[in-house]
Amino acid sequence: MPLRRGSSLAAAEEASTIDIRPATTAAPTAPGPWMALGWIVLYFALQAAGSSVLVVLLAIATGHLHDWHGVADFTVRIRETLQPPGMQALLVMLTLGLAAATILWLVWRRSPRLWSLAQPPGFGFVRPSRLGFLALAVVIGLLAPVLGGWLTHWLAQGHPVTQNIQQLGENTPLGWRIPLMLMVASLGPLVEELLFRGVLLSSLQPRWGRFGAAVLSSVIFATAHLPGLNWQVFALPALWLLAMALAWLRLRSGSIWPGVMAHAANNALATAAWFLAAHAG
Repeated sequence: MPLRRGSSLAAAEEASTIDIRPATTAAPTAPGPWMALGWIVLYFALQAAGSSVLVVLLAIATGHLHDWHGVADFTVRIRETLQPPGMQALLVMLTLGLAAATILWLVWRRSPRLWSLAQPPGFGFVRPSRLGFLALAVVIGLLAPVLGGWLTHWLAQGHPVTQNIQQLGENTPLGWRIPLMLMVASLGPLVEELLFRGVLLSSLQPRWGRFGAAVLSSVIFATAHLPGLNWQVFALPALWLLAMALAWLRLRSGSIWPGVMAHAANNALATAAWFLAAHAG
């Protein structure tokens, strides 16, 4: 039976009002400050706890824990495990690799869409707005340990300034220092820039603004490195200034890569200087 004209017009009008636009998804948001701080604590805790677990596994693999008796004997066997040249460097590399892989996976699983966004709440794993920021990053990274070292020694007023990695270099053969330095200058900066200038900076910015987030995240960055500096507080200003420079690179370039490069150059130059000084001594 043919449709009446009124019915066909009503059906046509109803069809024309159907919204055929694609459904929009909610904009991704950064993890909260407590989650960001939790990941930072987990990263350093994994290095501390992972080192204890891995040294036991190394002791088992090398036969040092075969037929041990009592806590005192266990402690002696663990020390014997770390005595061979390069064993401590191997332990540090394994521990850093385990902690870094865990954090990278956790952050990716929680916020996969934020990695490719240039500005906060994104983490900035994109090309910088200008390639000149990469060259500037290298300059900042090479100047930072020189100027920071001068400032720290001036504030120390004659007190010795040491770092755990420096003490490790004194007991590590030259052949093991190269792979250790490469890891400290690559994987470490990548994860720390993601945590401090990616996740933490993005989580603080909604409440504190760009400058406030940069200042606060830099304070947390400097404080988090105090254990590795044997709690020498006169190193805090240099660490804070470095972190502020890295935050500036992150926000101005729209990319995390200049900060990673500056951080890597800083670590490489500082570690090379410590290792060469230890070798000369």
